[in-house]
Amino acid sequence: MKRLIGWALVAGCLAQAAVADDLSLWSLYDQKLRSAKYIDLTHAFAPVQPVWPGFAGATFKPARAGRTLDGFAKEGDVFTYETHGFVATAYDLPTDQYGTQLDPPAHWNPRGATISDLPATYTLRPLAVIDISAKVARDEGYHLQVADIAAFEEKHGRIPAGAVVMVRSDWSKRWADGERFRQKPFPGVSLAALQFLHLKRKILFHGHEPLDTDTTPTLEGEAWLMHNNFAQAEGVANLDQVPEAGALIAIGFAKPLGGTGGYARYVAIAPAGWPHGVSVDAVPGAPLPQQPAPLRRDADGVMRPTAP
Repeated sequence: MKRLIGWALVAGCLAQAAVADDLSLWSLYDQKLRSAKYIDLTHAFAPVQPVWPGFAGATFKPARAGRTLDGFAKEGDVFTYETHGFVATAYDLPTDQYGTQLDPPAHWNPRGATISDLPATYTLRPLAVIDISAKVARDEGYHLQVADIAAFEEKHGRIPAGAVVMVRSDWSKRWADGERFRQKPFPGVSLAALQFLHLKRKILFHGHEPLDTDTTPTLEGEAWLMHNNFAQAEGVANLDQVPEAGALIAIGFAKPLGGTGGYARYVAIAPAGWPHGVSVDAVPGAPLPQQPAPLRRDADGVMRPTAP
């Protein structure tokens, strides 16, 4: 019996070693993902930017010592490169619905999942981009329809289950005009299209470039999503640089406990031959490039390279 137990333990250890030495994902990275093209779909959030009218803008300011550290800093001191060797920034963020974001169901649903409940499986998904920008150019209030999804699938095939569907309207090109960006009319996604994508195609979530899902008086699309336990992305950018089909999307977001919204980072991963984006080979990321001038805070508290 002891011998049998011993062999079982050896077999278990060998099986664990085999799993540990499975390098197939490293091979996938080396063969495909390293040379792929990476496109950032995210606005950097700032003190001055479009925001829903019910929320205020953010405030950026230097971080100060919260307590006295003998021989290093007094309580209330601003940390500086010259005195302390580093700087830090304090962010007054009046809402978690700010900039490029990921809305969990808890945003509207008192029993919905919060940001910290979202599973790690959100990290990497197939990406489909449905382009309605030509229709929006003719009608700024145009909303994605089921017919637009059908046209996409006729051209590219069925949208994969579990995919992320981004709706390209090119509204993000108006980001610098904060007042117009948030005013109606703006493009959206119809309730029928959302129901088709979730109930028929079983997508993970959809995303759009404006800060609201639709322009109906009750925001019926967002209400339906949140109360049916679906998430969504808002304030997405650069969808004009992404292939309509065949790309992946990497999804990162802050994880405040019980958060009702998420500051998100979306990055599209396109095939190596795609004309937009950068590859790991071209931009390895370590070491990172130096700034062209020393960083100094501007009037809004943002650190920018500034000549003396």
